[in-house]
Amino acid sequence: MAGPTTAERGARQQESSGPPPARRPRLPALRTLIALAVALALLGAGGGWVLYGSQWLRLEEVSVSGTRVLTPAQVREAADAPLGAPLASVDTGAMENRLRRKLPRIAAVDVVRSWPQGIGLKVTERTPVLLVKKGGKFVEVDKGGVRFATVSHAPKGVPLLELRPSRSRSAAASLRRFGEGRLVREAVRVAGALPEAVAHRTRAVKVRSYDDISLTLTDGRTVAWGSGEKGAAKARTLTALLKAAPSARHFDVSVPTAPASSGS
Repeated sequence: MAGPTTAERGARQQESSGPPPARRPRLPALRTLIALAVALALLGAGGGWVLYGSQWLRLEEVSVSGTRVLTPAQVREAADAPLGAPLASVDTGAMENRLRRKLPRIAAVDVVRSWPQGIGLKVTERTPVLLVKKGGKFVEVDKGGVRFATVSHAPKGVPLLELRPSRSRSAAASLRRFGEGRLVREAVRVAGALPEAVAHRTRAVKVRSYDDISLTLTDGRTVAWGSGEKGAAKARTLTALLKAAPSARHFDVSVPTAPASSGS
């Protein structure tokens, strides 16, 4: 019987001797890794210096947009931006909180970095839906019931609250049950539900009790609204009534599914 061939003997010797020993990393490759690590460290240090230590990326300008009643100068003063500080270090959240605290007219504000040397303040102001007379001035109230500003002159197109509780027993009971604050909130709720075209034509929102709220339009016409409930349905119904009966003097949408108009 023939013995193993030369190739078979070589294969058996390789199996018995095991895998070849792992090669040690060459010295040049290790040097390359060290050089890369040093370069990355230097790059990080350089980037940090550019962001925080150089004069290139420091806050130099504050721009303001979105104001309607407030002036850009008022917003900049309240923001108290740290001019000259590294732009990367500006605490935008603290600036937002400061603006809302100092200027209650601001409903929301976005503070954004505008590289390389600016900050942008995008302001959203509150919109008054109702005025509360206080002495000889007027307090503006938004649709959330927030009293955010006191002004000397009533803004055009914003109705005035007239809180005149009825002397009836039911009205007195309503006042005791809900309190004046709740009645004011209901008036705000009604004013906030008015369509824009109607709101601008509304001179006053009169509150006699929780479910006896009415509107007086600028031309003297009146609207019985009822309570603040179902405001959207009442608004749609009133819009339709004003178009269908333009000569009517009195409208009743307290029950929006059964509206009425009268007078001429």
